[in-house]
Amino acid sequence: MRNNLSLAAVTAAAALALAACGGVQNTAGSGSDSGEYPSGAVEMPVGASAGGSSDLISREISRGLSDELGGSFPVINREGANGALAAAEVAKAEPDGSTISVQNASLFAITPLAVGADEVTSIDDFEVVQGVSRDDYVLVASEGSGFTSVDDFANADGKITYGTTGVGTGAQLACALTFNAGDTPSEAIPFDGGAPALTALLGDQVDTACLQVGEAIENIESGKIVPLSVFGPERVAFLPDVPTAQEQGLDVEVSQYRFMTVPKGTPQDVKDAIADAMQATFETEAYKTFNTNNNLTPMEIPGDEVVEQLKADTERYADLVAEYGIDLGSAS
Repeated sequence: MRNNLSLAAVTAAAALALAACGGVQNTAGSGSDSGEYPSGAVEMPVGASAGGSSDLISREISRGLSDELGGSFPVINREGANGALAAAEVAKAEPDGSTISVQNASLFAITPLAVGADEVTSIDDFEVVQGVSRDDYVLVASEGSGFTSVDDFANADGKITYGTTGVGTGAQLACALTFNAGDTPSEAIPFDGGAPALTALLGDQVDTACLQVGEAIENIESGKIVPLSVFGPERVAFLPDVPTAQEQGLDVEVSQYRFMTVPKGTPQDVKDAIADAMQATFETEAYKTFNTNNNLTPMEIPGDEVVEQLKADTERYADLVAEYGIDLGSAS
């Protein structure tokens, strides 16, 4: 386990980066002329594999932006490092609206607790244009594991393996907190996204996994995997019979949420065009149906409010990691 000084240094660096960003700012630079955005294809890197929640959400927003603004908004999968690879591509892009990205809160609020200070992806390198939605996590077990409740972990034979969507992700933190709070021997198996983690679970390659509800619910409803716990402050409406971690005596509350980002310095008229088109998309019946079908809770708030939420979560997660002595960097 890392020492407290190292954890504090990383946490402080992440908190300073978050505090330095005030969401959408008025910026100078050569912007698009009013009404002419986009003037060409707008790439949307997504830091996850095809089929996972981040990918599906990005593609749905891509369709909405295309409908509202015209032009092409191709989604490009750049999976790896909990979205850090895609984020780096966006941060280095020209700040002209030609590269935009829906990013995950965990990259900024959790990953800093798992990597060195020089590897932290700073929200200060982006401008947060618009909040999108929240996605709850669920702990699920494979059929072959024999687990039907969290209480069954006490009788496990050896370490319990759990699949996550990568090191430094909300899925890793939710599972690590669950097993550490319950003093259960366990081993994390990271994957590059929810889809490959689910595939491993279905193939009995791991005993359990922490996934977004939207990624797991179809197989839960078909009986192929068993839900054991959710990690929100209350039960998830889509899984009303699954107890929260807190109901089961575990102080674990972790959720994922997503928001639209652009490179620092992107002109205000471009940011306004994107935000307005996203709001129009959110109001369509097609998008509302998408949220319902994928078990997503709207979090359609302004960018500056997203940044404030990130700051609060960064501090809370750091406190939990310190309390339970978890080293996310070692995936345990």
